[in-house]
Amino acid sequence: MCGVFGVTGHKDAARLTYLGLYALQHRGEESAGIVTYDGKRTRSHQGMGLVGDIFGEGSLRSLRGSIAVGHVRYSTTGSSLERNVQPFLVNHKRGHIAIAHNGNFTNTIELRESLEEKGSIFQTTMDSEVIVHFLAQSKIKDYQQKVIEALKSLEGAYSLVMMLDNVLIGARDPHGFRPLCLGKLEGAYVLASETCALDLIQAEYVREVEPGEIVFIQNKTIESIKPFPKRKHSFCIFEYIYFSRPDSNIFGKNVYLTRKRLGAQLAKESPVECDLVMPIPDSGSYAAIGFAEKSKFPFEIGMIRNHYVGRTFIQPSQLIRDFKVRVKLNPIKDVIKGKRLAIVEDSIVRGTTSRARVRTIRQTGAKKIHMRISCPPIKSPCFYGIDFPTKKELIAAKHTVKEIKEFMGLDSLKYLSLEGMLKSMLLPACEFCTACFSGKYPTEKPKKFSKKILEKKR
Repeated sequence: MCGVFGVTGHKDAARLTYLGLYALQHRGEESAGIVTYDGKRTRSHQGMGLVGDIFGEGSLRSLRGSIAVGHVRYSTTGSSLERNVQPFLVNHKRGHIAIAHNGNFTNTIELRESLEEKGSIFQTTMDSEVIVHFLAQSKIKDYQQKVIEALKSLEGAYSLVMMLDNVLIGARDPHGFRPLCLGKLEGAYVLASETCALDLIQAEYVREVEPGEIVFIQNKTIESIKPFPKRKHSFCIFEYIYFSRPDSNIFGKNVYLTRKRLGAQLAKESPVECDLVMPIPDSGSYAAIGFAEKSKFPFEIGMIRNHYVGRTFIQPSQLIRDFKVRVKLNPIKDVIKGKRLAIVEDSIVRGTTSRARVRTIRQTGAKKIHMRISCPPIKSPCFYGIDFPTKKELIAAKHTVKEIKEFMGLDSLKYLSLEGMLKSMLLPACEFCTACFSGKYPTEKPKKFSKKILEKKR
């Protein structure tokens, strides 16, 4: 996952980037950073934790310059360590390079080994660092061609926001796995993972950065280059199911409306007799609205979320996940007790989080618990930036739906079909990557998968 943001041509670049990262906090809670450039020198401030804890008035005031790049991190390649915080910044004799990356390269190991054989010394375990080495080693004088040549070596998923001195660059891989949009504010240009970040700073949405496109922004002018062969679009469908904020438009379509459609299709495929439809807040809420409207059963909020607790799925260790499951949601006893519940959840990945929630609801006095999932069973690993890189982490990869139902203590469990999920999208089915459900990958799988280098997977 991760969130990227960049702005150029604005005197308050650092503050705008801070607000942009605040809006994108849901995309990563491990760390955050901002790099600025004032025409002479770069400045950087970063740290582990949430955006609001890392940045204060003093740090923002020190980040002078009219160009800034920011990042919130959810680690998928590289451990959750301070040296892996992005943006990744290098000052060298040919200039200043800062990179913020959302996605996963699938040929990282090969690239690192090749670069190390040529003398490169890596400072982090992030896949993003390979880009810096390509740029720093390049003898090409034209900066645009230098960037193009560096990106041509990459395979897999990337939405990048980069800074080369006073040039802001946005790039998206040819398949378009991860979102990236372009906005404008008072003559300044803005790049962001989601439109909700543009909304917060009151920037005008201009358009999506297209798959395979690189935009170079300098002196308030923008130049677009599409140097790569066209590839079949492979938009991550999980962005609509879970990752993105419901008030965002990604890949050109609204997340909230899509989640409602998923819930309505789920009710059509897997109806259930119940007293009320109840979401698991927050990402399950919008599918639950669609489910309730279609099924004609009352919609109720039966659990209240503690909004001061982060997203359990994207936490870096199982110990922290388990703790946050217990403190994150609290049931409303008078709503649940004695009722037949249809609980709508967006997904089941490992099963531990959902099992704990079901146990809590059962202890609260629910008469029946029927769970409906607004996507198909996740059976295959993702190599493009989601925290399930191996099958052993996926409960549906090794257990039947019946076994999962019994493990979780449910009265019934139904998933949305693959066909139903694709039918619910506001874009054609052929535009999406569904590899985590179908096992059919749009690119070659990684040839090497080294735990020594990639210490921690997304």
